[in-house]
Amino acid sequence: EVQLVESGGGLVQAGGSLRLSCAAFGFTFDDYAIGWFRQAPGKEREFVAAAPWWSTTSPYYSDAVKGRFTASRDNAKSTVSLQMTGLKPEDTANYYCAASYRTMGGVQYASLYNSWGQGTQVTVSS
Repeated sequence: EVQLVESGGGLVQAGGSLRLSCAAFGFTFDDYAIGWFRQAPGKEREFVAAAPWWSTTSPYYSDAVKGRFTASRDNAKSTVSLQMTGLKPEDTANYYCAASYRTMGGVQYASLYNSWGQGTQVTVSS
């Protein structure tokens, strides 16, 4: 059974940092792209970052987080972390990680991911 577990959310002041982690269980981690998405109350789910399955050094980012967030993939530990710096109040959301089998493109589209974690809340105060 595919299982994804997020951790590391919390409350932080604007300008601060948080590190989220996504731990994967029950599948061959190396074959899956791992994406990070977020959803704020009343808003649609939004792509944040993705660690493709074919590379541990070429993550993708949305324009909203590029230069502030860093996704890192560790295949040996079956984890993907999301280091978030320079946090802004608009980064407040529930953050989810998701897995997509051997996706070659379109890692920013939530519809390509078929396994999701339960999410972890990030709140940035102004």
